Amino acid sequence: MKDLLAELTSGDDQRAERPISALVELGLDSIPPLLHLTHSEDVDTRWWAVRALAASPHTRTSYLIPLLDDSSAEIRAAAALALCEHPGEEAVEALTKALSDEDSLTAGLAGNALVRVGSPAVPSLLEVLKEASANVRILALRALSEIRDHRAIPAMMNCLNNENESAVAQYWAQQGLERLGLDMVYIKP
Repeated sequence: MKDLLAELTSGDDQRAERPISALVELGLDSIPPLLHLTHSEDVDTRWWAVRALAASPHTRTSYLIPLLDDSSAEIRAAAALALCEHPGEEAVEALTKALSDEDSLTAGLAGNALVRVGSPAVPSLLEVLKEASANVRILALRALSEIRDHRAIPAMMNCLNNENESAVAQYWAQQGLERLGLDMVYIKP
């Protein structure tokens, strides 16, 4: 294990990638040392620890949630991507918050992870639509469009009928309605 972790934290991307499958094969035994590495001062070490955790079927969603608050945008993005592989309802609140991340990659990946969570994310996404900035609304509408939950229909219709809504937000609202089989034109009477 010590040699595998040394390779993972070598600072050389090719060397660091090699031990990941062996760490995954070690099963639960590799999780505590990888979690320990997520607290390293070195951003590269933390990133590779998150990468290895993402690859392991033994990683729990709850292990990844705190990493969405890391000081490094790279780690937050890696954590959001890892949550795409390990989605869980317990991550909805943190992922919804991450839609507002200053790093657009992290925000987009958080939206992808919410899609992977599915229907349990819908109430939080609908709440975001009520108070969020335009960029966050777009991410929420895209996620709702891909989740395809009928609870989002009124919000999507409101978006289409709102002349102040951005064209991109309206696009995702229309895509969502079409994916739900409601592919007709909505106009204000």
